[in-house]
Amino acid sequence: MPNYTTSYSTKPRKPHHRRPATGDQLPSARRRAQRRPGAQYLHHSQGFGRRTSGRRPRRCDARRPYAIIAVACAALLFIASVVWYLNRGVTVSLNGSDVSVRINSSVQQLIDDNQLSYRAGDLLAVDDTVLEKRGGERYSVKVDDEQIDNDDLSSTTLTGGEAIEIGNGRDEYEEHEVIATEIQPTLTVKGTGAIQYVQTWGVPGRSEVWVGSVSGKTADRGVVQEVQDCVVRATSVSPDEGSYVALTFDEGPSSYTEQIVSILEEKGVGATFFLQGDRSEEHQAAARAIADAGFELGSNSYSDTDLTALSGDDLRSQITRGFDAVKDVSGVETSLLRAPYGLFSESSWSEAMDLVSAVVSWNLDSGDYLLPGAGSVVDTVMGSVANGNIILLTDNETTGAQTVEALPQLIDSLQAQGFTLVSLSDLIATDSELAEELDVSRVSMPDDAALPQVKKDTADQDA
Repeated sequence: MPNYTTSYSTKPRKPHHRRPATGDQLPSARRRAQRRPGAQYLHHSQGFGRRTSGRRPRRCDARRPYAIIAVACAALLFIASVVWYLNRGVTVSLNGSDVSVRINSSVQQLIDDNQLSYRAGDLLAVDDTVLEKRGGERYSVKVDDEQIDNDDLSSTTLTGGEAIEIGNGRDEYEEHEVIATEIQPTLTVKGTGAIQYVQTWGVPGRSEVWVGSVSGKTADRGVVQEVQDCVVRATSVSPDEGSYVALTFDEGPSSYTEQIVSILEEKGVGATFFLQGDRSEEHQAAARAIADAGFELGSNSYSDTDLTALSGDDLRSQITRGFDAVKDVSGVETSLLRAPYGLFSESSWSEAMDLVSAVVSWNLDSGDYLLPGAGSVVDTVMGSVANGNIILLTDNETTGAQTVEALPQLIDSLQAQGFTLVSLSDLIATDSELAEELDVSRVSMPDDAALPQVKKDTADQDA
């Protein structure tokens, strides 16, 4: 049984001395002082006193219903705001007048809500005769100047600010089979000069014959898309101001190439090297030396072959292998081509224009390949040089020694006459009109373009 005690004892009390109470002791402190050590006493919460029904409710428990109501009201207000926002009205222009519509409502809802009524178009046979009155388009609808198909009216939504035009429906043709014929673009080369590039890319045209599924009629609809013919422009550089020429080297690299590079670096001038693919593979260190020195690189085709004597895959292979060889040995990607002997015909253009950015020949031939001697090479150039010239020099095993001897004299003489010696790209940059049209670093053939056909001469057509 629990060792409870009461507030009194049945045993006689032993005499003891009681500590006198002081004025600063509270009653509870005095009671605690009277309790015997080791005894267990009952408290009010254990069945005595006034607290017989458990704990008193806390004040926060009394406020809980009000908090729940406040949260619920806030949630309802948020939901109402979202619903309003998703269903708010916006203004659109309908045939020139402002009207209010619910946001994200469809064009079809706009037509229905405003009770718009227009005359439907007719259903036509392929030869333009009427098969069914009012059997065509119900409405003609444009949203921000874009024609909307009637099947898309219910899925085309409005968010506010759109300009909508609705009118009578257009005539529609019966379902029909289309027999299309592509019209190939033709090629024209315009102008003269050392630089040739595609000025206008050829885009195929289209003619159609329709066979009606309902009427069974056949109709020649003629040209439904006009062809865009291709134009290759030939031109020369005309610097806007100043005097500039470009030094260019063919048929390299060779065992003399690194000496040529050193001379150019020492003189502080620019140049462009057109490398032959097979010789680049043979003299890889020389090709890398050109690239490391920062000089411009182009291709002189893969081998010393007349490209006008090739066609089809053979022509394209010569060009692509030449570009690939330059990239493989130097790390420089190029699409700039100098055809061997400067020969690149209209047929060559029509079959390979998608491979090249420009085909560059020259307008001042040094004649060094004839081995006239270094002094004669310098005299030939200086006797004919003009502003904007592209000067042809040769870098091969036969002419290399002569080129190395002539080059310092040639550079000094040109600079003495006030010419700045630059690369081909830098020369083009001096002509603002040409620079705006031509970027020799890349091929710019559009996705919808096609290789053109060469126009046949009248004599060929008659034959």
